[in-house]
Amino acid sequence: MTALALLWLVAGAAAAQPVATALGPAVDLTHPFDADTIFWPTEEGFVLERGSAGRSEAGYWYEAHRMRLAEHGGTHLDAPVHFHEGGSTTERVPLARLIAPAVVVDVREACAKDADYAVSVADLERFEAAHGRIPDGAALLLATGFGARWPDRARYLGTAERGAAAVAKLRFPGLAPAAARWLVANRKLAAVGLDTASIDPGRSKRFESHQILFAAEIPAFENLAQLDQLPATGATLIALPMKIAGGSGGPLRAVAILPAAR
Repeated sequence: MTALALLWLVAGAAAAQPVATALGPAVDLTHPFDADTIFWPTEEGFVLERGSAGRSEAGYWYEAHRMRLAEHGGTHLDAPVHFHEGGSTTERVPLARLIAPAVVVDVREACAKDADYAVSVADLERFEAAHGRIPDGAALLLATGFGARWPDRARYLGTAERGAAAVAKLRFPGLAPAAARWLVANRKLAAVGLDTASIDPGRSKRFESHQILFAAEIPAFENLAQLDQLPATGATLIALPMKIAGGSGGPLRAVAILPAAR
């Protein structure tokens, strides 16, 4: 299933019905938004304000609530403008960067040994030696294994503390700046995603990988779930954020379509 075919499906094109019958199983890569959703320590978190819930005078059920959340928390998109002046805002990120073939680099073993692990150029080269060159237009997903720690803040972030002082205590894996530079210089990615709270490792002070990727208009997907359920190649990522005009990111519903059984 190609990203182009899925674009036709999402757009409701005439060919949608035949495409739909060819879809394989879907894997939900999204953590639910609730009181346990992990946000950056300086953010309030997700709040669902209860509204109406009950039978109307006419006898039908009516339920409607309100929600409050920061753009960057839970499973979400980082638009390029998040760390690059003049970069694309949320609504301007092209669909071709949100619906793309998924390439999954499994670094769970290294990250289990080192919470500060930074995915390196060597990791990417080992992946390509085993699975072939990362294709143009692919979404590169980094499976660190930290998604399995959700929603335990202490194990997922390295600290359960909140507030500005907690940021210095963050410990989780991410993408090394050298690897981000290598990807921008040598590959043509649609996007990069991973199952931690940030593309940069938790101890990063300058968020260099964010800066490098976003200057090249490569968006990021953070706090993805269940990346261990995906094959190294062959799946298709559909990562559709709330279309926030002028936004620097937003909540994301991400799924992967696995190859259809033959």
